[in-house]
Amino acid sequence: MGLTNLRWNFSSRARELSGGDAIIISIPKSGRTWVRTFLCAYFCQRDGRPFTLEPEKYGNIPRLIFSHDRFEQRTKADFWDLVRGKYLVPTHELRSRPVILLARDPRDAFVSHYIQLVRRTRETAEVLKQTSASDLLRDPDFGLRSIVETMNRWLNEFSHQPNFFLARYESLHAEPRKNFRDLLAAIGEQSLDDNAFTQALAFSEFDNMKKLEAAGAFDSKILQPGNAEDPESFKVRRGKVGGYVDYLDEADLAYAAEVMHELDSRFGYDVVR
Repeated sequence: MGLTNLRWNFSSRARELSGGDAIIISIPKSGRTWVRTFLCAYFCQRDGRPFTLEPEKYGNIPRLIFSHDRFEQRTKADFWDLVRGKYLVPTHELRSRPVILLARDPRDAFVSHYIQLVRRTRETAEVLKQTSASDLLRDPDFGLRSIVETMNRWLNEFSHQPNFFLARYESLHAEPRKNFRDLLAAIGEQSLDDNAFTQALAFSEFDNMKKLEAAGAFDSKILQPGNAEDPESFKVRRGKVGGYVDYLDEADLAYAAEVMHELDSRFGYDVVR
């Protein structure tokens, strides 16, 4: 492992990021909540339990660790957090557990993250809320190049491991039955419960999740709108593949295409200038 990939976590948060049965890492707004809802629905249905986004409390369900890891360290950490490695999954966890890298087209992830920062997240600094999408697209920490660099770094760090699995948001949308089966297998579910699988797919469909969020049906603030009157403040917002074109102007799209050529080709995102 090269020096640039050294990681540690000496903070109290290390406990939250340890002891899981599998680790799912992603850039923010890459479909993590959707994937988490499906997995929780599957395991709860399989074991005949009421749905919850924290099913590990039932005791016989895999504990899944979800993390934004290096990207969160880059965008949230102050000096003391950096020294302690507060947001990093500890090395020993990554070496001994299945690691799923959940990828999404960085342009879609950026736009969705930008909207979340300015329309949903109350803790967002005011100066950031006043930043345009065009300016943030070029920001050294929150911008597109930061997303691409982080994704490349993760892929180089994890891809050699035998328990590594790359899941693409777009593939999950295109063929959910096939790709969610593969995802379950990657986290260790070898004997699939077909009924629980079908029920979980239906439960985690976009329209159903949006209705449930609007109704306040989830037991977690993770799936509650920032403002029930503002559709853009919902956690489940659009889920549109390629929707970034609706938010970026021609100059931004040209810049984004240029940066996308720096993304590792193994992610499978072809870019046309």
